[in-house]
Amino acid sequence: MRVVVTLVALGSILSLAACSPPVPDSAAGVGIDGDPFAPPPAAGTTITGDPLVPPARISSETLPLANEPLPTAPRSPASSSVASSYGSGSGSTAAADIAAETRAALQAAGANSGQAPVEASPSNPAPALIGNPGISDENNFDAVAARQTIESDAQRLANQRSQYQQVAPTALPSQTGSRDPNIVQYALSTSHPVGTKVYSRAGINLRSRSARNCAGFRSPDQAQIAFLQAGGPKRDRKALDPDGDGYACSWDPSSYRLAVRGKS
Repeated sequence: MRVVVTLVALGSILSLAACSPPVPDSAAGVGIDGDPFAPPPAAGTTITGDPLVPPARISSETLPLANEPLPTAPRSPASSSVASSYGSGSGSTAAADIAAETRAALQAAGANSGQAPVEASPSNPAPALIGNPGISDENNFDAVAARQTIESDAQRLANQRSQYQQVAPTALPSQTGSRDPNIVQYALSTSHPVGTKVYSRAGINLRSRSARNCAGFRSPDQAQIAFLQAGGPKRDRKALDPDGDGYACSWDPSSYRLAVRGKS
């Protein structure tokens, strides 16, 4: 019984194998005579077989010569209405229509401004200026000579001089109220250079106190004003002048002295 079943199964497998399509050979047609591992043919050997591109697939259309217009592609109905304004479709007609429209556009642009458009070129002369009401021509002798004479120019100058008004200077008003010390006046009242000891200073850690206190001012001028307000230059309560030269922090009176002397 088991032998019969085995034979039936084997027969079914053989029948299915006979009905299945054959597997194509991927190496068929490759190489010489279908052998992909065959050596290349020797020189002068004639190879037979089908060409790579069948003759039926090669177009027989001839290309136009250099002096012939290129053929135009078929146009859709939507684009035919637009193309109709440029001619019938040939290259020469379309170019002529475009040139005519360009000339018409240039003429319309020239009519708008009243002047023909100027093509940019280095050889073009400078355009003439038309109407410059905001530019004076007093330095142009030809323009002034056309409307003025020596006598009329002298009369015009006399009229302008008669309108001059001389204003006499008045005394400056006196300042009232409290004022800050005048560091310019103080600089001009001294003559010794920076670092020359003039006033005695006593205290502990004067240099470190001076560096700390001077850092609280925005400028040396402000430090000098505060120094004079606090009793300087004789007294130095805030340790702004540790070397006793009468100049607080890094203030230097030399710039004010040079300004008065007319030196830069």
